[in-house]
Amino acid sequence: MDKNRTEGVKNQVKGTVKEVAGKVTGDKGQELEGKVQKNVGKVQSEVGKAKDDARH
Repeated sequence: MDKNRTEGVKNQVKGTVKEVAGKVTGDKGQELEGKVQKNVGKVQSEVGKAKDDARH
C-alpha cells in the first residue's frame, strides 16, 4: 500500500474532526479548515491508489 493512501486517510480523519469541532464551537474558520484538510486527504488517497494500480 502506498504511503499516500495511509496519509490521505489520516488527513481525512483529522479534517473530519476539525470540521465537527468547528461546527460544535461555531468556529467557521476551523470548520472550513477541516473541510479543506478532508478534501486534501481524499485527493492524496486517490494519488496513492493510482500509484498502487500502476505498480500492479
